[in-house]
Amino acid sequence: MSHLLCALLSLFSFAALLESAQWKLQENVFVVDSRWDAEAAATTVELSCGSSEEAVYWRKDSEGKQKGKTLSVAVKELPDAGNYSCVSEESHQVLSSSLLLIARIGPDGHLLRDILKSFKEPNRTFLKCEAKNYSGIFTCSWMTENNPNVKFTIRSLEDPQGDVSCSSPVALSEGALTTYTAQCHKENFCPFAEEHQPIDILLEAIDEVLYENYTASFFIRDIIKPDPPQCQYVATNGTVTWTYPRTWSTPNSYFPLTFKVKVKSTKRRRYQVYDSEEQSVQLPAPGPAEVWVQARDRCYLSSWSQWSSLCR
Repeated sequence: MSHLLCALLSLFSFAALLESAQWKLQENVFVVDSRWDAEAAATTVELSCGSSEEAVYWRKDSEGKQKGKTLSVAVKELPDAGNYSCVSEESHQVLSSSLLLIARIGPDGHLLRDILKSFKEPNRTFLKCEAKNYSGIFTCSWMTENNPNVKFTIRSLEDPQGDVSCSSPVALSEGALTTYTAQCHKENFCPFAEEHQPIDILLEAIDEVLYENYTASFFIRDIIKPDPPQCQYVATNGTVTWTYPRTWSTPNSYFPLTFKVKVKSTKRRRYQVYDSEEQSVQLPAPGPAEVWVQARDRCYLSSWSQWSSLCR
């Protein structure tokens, strides 16, 4: 019945593991790892025109560069990155192009990151994933300052075509911050089996020509956060009852929850909290009160749900 021992939720650097100073992100898109200090040398990138036509010249964004089938580009600062196009001298049509992005590498050899803002809970978490149950479906979220230029891709780190798929991010702006969420699903996940391999999620962020990535590694059991229970309170006899969240895994006998009941009496200013493994409590002092209930996996100490709406 137990959901096994805990595993650590951790973030680790993906770019720092890359040996090359430049690498292919996708077709015709390359990331240049640039040492972000004044003394470091620029990285030289060799571009080749993907056309048999000989009379060509190069153009960066809208600025002309030089003639020839190849182009050597010294990439150090953000202005050095961008879209490099091979253009026909005769027709002035673009024959091929390459987009160069920059990943800033700090003195310690790790990727510098500042596109995302950290959540308050858990502390210093940039990519937060939560699951309402043991179905293998989970939601990942992250925050940025409002910036319409940032583009995100979220996927499985180990294998983009693997058994974890994620939806396109959905943005919700509030004040100066935008929160993005994506729903992910681990295929063929068995809620009754022991988890042996963590799920590794990679979030890639591109702000015009700046590239960053963020990762999260976890077991489903680590990120469980149930929905709040549905509850009722009968003030005449002080009885509080509730039911399991509709989204919780079944059977309840195999996936039991533990509960907290928070009570604020109209006669008292402070709150009282009661623990229960049942689905009801009898308050010692019946009468008008504000009552809420929250739930957590009883067998594995993951996160508590939000408090329910007022029990009525």
